[in-house]
Amino acid sequence: MNLLKSLATISGLTLVSRILAFVRDMLIAGIFGAGLANDAYILATRLPNLLRRLFAEGAFSQAFVPIFGEYKNRRGHDETKLLVDHVTTMLAIILFIVTLLGIIAAPILVYLTAPGFIKDAAKFDLTVQMLRITSPYIFFISLVAVAAGILNSYNKFWVPAFAPVLLNVCLIGGALWLTPYFEQPIMALAWAWFVAGFVQLAFQVPFLKKIGMLPSIRFSLKDAGMRRVIRQMGPAVFGVSISQISLIINTIFASFLVVGSVSWLYYADRLMEFPSGILGVALGSILLPSLSKCHADNNTVEYSKLLDWGLRLTIMLTLPAALALGMISVPLLATFFQRGAFVAHDVLMTSHALIGYSVGLIGMILVKILAPGFYARQDIRTPVKIGIVTLLATQAMNALFIGWIQHAGLALSIGLGACLNSAILFHYLRKNDIYRPEPGWAKFFIKVSIAVAALAITLWFGMGSEQSWLTGSGWSRILRLSALVTGGVVVYFAVLAALGFRPRDFSKRAIH
Repeated sequence: MNLLKSLATISGLTLVSRILAFVRDMLIAGIFGAGLANDAYILATRLPNLLRRLFAEGAFSQAFVPIFGEYKNRRGHDETKLLVDHVTTMLAIILFIVTLLGIIAAPILVYLTAPGFIKDAAKFDLTVQMLRITSPYIFFISLVAVAAGILNSYNKFWVPAFAPVLLNVCLIGGALWLTPYFEQPIMALAWAWFVAGFVQLAFQVPFLKKIGMLPSIRFSLKDAGMRRVIRQMGPAVFGVSISQISLIINTIFASFLVVGSVSWLYYADRLMEFPSGILGVALGSILLPSLSKCHADNNTVEYSKLLDWGLRLTIMLTLPAALALGMISVPLLATFFQRGAFVAHDVLMTSHALIGYSVGLIGMILVKILAPGFYARQDIRTPVKIGIVTLLATQAMNALFIGWIQHAGLALSIGLGACLNSAILFHYLRKNDIYRPEPGWAKFFIKVSIAVAALAITLWFGMGSEQSWLTGSGWSRILRLSALVTGGVVVYFAVLAALGFRPRDFSKRAIH
């Protein structure tokens, strides 16, 4: 399988999911506004979402995929299937207990996470009801993570990549068609989360069955592979939580700034999620299984070449994205968000945050490429240690920048922190001779720089004045932005083509 085609497939499906997420958010905001019901909904989904990011999509994948890859490549089908059965059964038991506790202890969880809700009995009770319905989502989505790890190791990348699309479809459907059937219309969204978890898991079952890896109920605490997965998950959970801690601290800082700072950072982050998810998450998903296979085979040469391929592709695609986010931040934000209560001042303030984030986009995505270089070797502790250093450095920069450029300083701190994180990861990979750069990097970087310069000139002259975007109508903004982005993409890749870049140069086969 060609990894470049796999990347295009995952990125395309991620783009569809992100667009649907935008539609979902706009729809929910339009139907429910920002009142009592929506506050309850946001809190009731925050805990399952946090657990999903910490556990299902982060820690478990980092711990399970490399060990699963080792079994698949060295132990044969029967032992690999036994590992899947034992790990899945163990995980399902733990998740069932966690879900049950979440349902029973929902009032306590709401009290701890939103004590202000106690003043409003209706809001408190509604949040408790919704949390009891959304809690099982973590059960389903964690099993989805098991399926994703298995399917990615068999190069079935598109199946896990399609699952988030189903989540957004369920939520949009719940908002549009189920709300009339509930006394509290917002309850339809809680049930939509429940259904979405089940649907995402059910969707992957036939594909697991096809490759002979559909889990059966078998449990043994003596299974060495399962015990290794559990040991790896400890530091992995801690490592993934570092980025969440950083975001929480930033939100606390922002809450002390002028009104609107939290929202400005949120909307800037929403735009950053497009390139980081479309490229970073996709590349990390396809690299980890192939790197794990190389490590299991002790193929250090191919291991290094895979990292080199990922780094070149990241730089070629991320540098223009970062430049564009910074240069045309106002056109982007005015087109997507400037309507109703979100006025021109909000666009300008959000653009400052987006520029700060864009400085670190390359670092954010490089982390997702370099970290699998450690995870595939079953070394989770090194990225965790580097993450702690990054967290401390980010908070030091927050203290330095916040009095200077306010909320934009918080965004800049996260961006520079990501660059520091990726730089240290890169240093350790080179220091330990895990990664050895392929020849031609100097020429490659010069050519990309020329194309980026051409893109900058195109965007500068094509954008016009920021004021024209702030005062323009909705459709004129859409048409102008479409032309600007299309023109920039055409110029950038035309220059790359003129300098000798061809898609086949980045074609790479998956490691089986």
